[in-house]
Amino acid sequence: MVSGHILKTLVAACVLCGILGGQLYAQEEPALPEGLGPASDTGDEPALPEGLGPATGESDEPGLPEGLESGKSTQGEDEPALPEGIGEEVDKPDEAETGSGDRGGLPEGLTGYFEVRGGLRTREDPYQRDGSIGETRLQLEYEKLMDKWGFKVTADFLYDDVISHHRIHLDEGRGWLDLREANFSWTPIDFADVKVGRQILTWGTGDLVFINDLFPKDWNSFFIGRDNEYLKAPSDAVKVSLFSDVANLDVVYTPAFNADRYIDGRQISYYNGVLGRRAGRDAIVSVDRPNEWFREDEIALRVYKNLSGLELAGYGYRGFWKSPAGMNVVTGRATFPDLSVYGFSARTTVGKGIGHVEVGYYDSTDDSSGNNPFVPNSEWRFLVGYEQEVVTDLTVGIQYYVELMEDYGAYRRTLPAGTPARDEDRHVVTLRLTKLMQKGNLRLSLFAYYSPSDDDAYLRPNVHYKLDDHWSAEVGANVFIGEDAHTFFGQFERDSNVYVAMRYGF
Repeated sequence: MVSGHILKTLVAACVLCGILGGQLYAQEEPALPEGLGPASDTGDEPALPEGLGPATGESDEPGLPEGLESGKSTQGEDEPALPEGIGEEVDKPDEAETGSGDRGGLPEGLTGYFEVRGGLRTREDPYQRDGSIGETRLQLEYEKLMDKWGFKVTADFLYDDVISHHRIHLDEGRGWLDLREANFSWTPIDFADVKVGRQILTWGTGDLVFINDLFPKDWNSFFIGRDNEYLKAPSDAVKVSLFSDVANLDVVYTPAFNADRYIDGRQISYYNGVLGRRAGRDAIVSVDRPNEWFREDEIALRVYKNLSGLELAGYGYRGFWKSPAGMNVVTGRATFPDLSVYGFSARTTVGKGIGHVEVGYYDSTDDSSGNNPFVPNSEWRFLVGYEQEVVTDLTVGIQYYVELMEDYGAYRRTLPAGTPARDEDRHVVTLRLTKLMQKGNLRLSLFAYYSPSDDDAYLRPNVHYKLDDHWSAEVGANVFIGEDAHTFFGQFERDSNVYVAMRYGF
């Protein structure tokens, strides 16, 4: 049941969004006759939850359940394009924010933005500060493309008053520098592309629910109100793409394990199974992280084909659970057990919209029998979804996601005394609403997760307004609702927050 306090929080967030939306709508020009208005521009994220459900996303102990880790990421760069307004995954900065208009004398190939973003928690949390985010960020991106080769560097320089220190940890996404991309691309032959270095990787069909996308996610950024592009964390990898009339193949090799930027208590409080309560800065998650190059590595592959508008793909992965999902009983540290994943997806036009299905089998190889209570059991994950522009400039997307644990009897028999048991089946329903107004300059959106099995929910209302070719403003909220402190969304109830942002793109 939703508590009165959470209802007040949600009402406050909606009123805030309504005030801004109302003021902007009042300035809107009279509507043109049907058929003469601007084309609809429905951008979505693809981009939760490998920490969420095992998801970001998303699902786990100190870390995030991986099931939520099935959120939709950005559509694969080499996948067949979908109809305009359908299936776009992670929000990318638009032309106003990247400054593709007036260049102002900037060198060719250099783009970026300057942004100020602030947020406050709506619930008192004894383990965190009242502010959720207080960030000043400068992103600089330089890209050079030639006939057969190119390179790209994207670096973010930031300061956040909420964070106590700014020492650089590139893998964990902490510090005053976040190196998002630094890679070299090459086309050695006509049917092959190679990209080497730090890069943002994504594939799969889910919308903010990830199954076969085992590339790192940043759940802290997602939950504190950063732009959706920051849900995808960078990978230090080699990607080889091969193209043929029969099928296309992507192979991604990561020589040293790239974990999620998981919930560890520094910015977001979580449920601590050892303490039996919520914890935060008083109990930062300590981990044993695989980091030996060329031995504790990862490999992922995708084979895909477009058959007359039907997009089919098969996936494979060998590596580790992306968020800490196990525990070393000797050291008390959280661990990343071995994991192999095998999956399939399909996406095509259904009626006036786009439908998709995705399946993945998570083989937890360190606990094939399910008898080890300190290693997650193997499980099946299923996703089905549909998205359609129901009326002009209003897009609706729905998804149904489920995790089915194997060897549930063994799991219950070996569960440590006093530890809350998860359900054998975890169900999540998602809803996305996106409304464009004022010739596409005003975007009102809501993304909602609801788990009937866990009796918890997560709401993401957002209002984004493009002021001109460079300036944009944004207001939004992250609202967590849960009956129990140990469920995936319920554990974050005191992390609910509202935020505002102003960005100048160039």
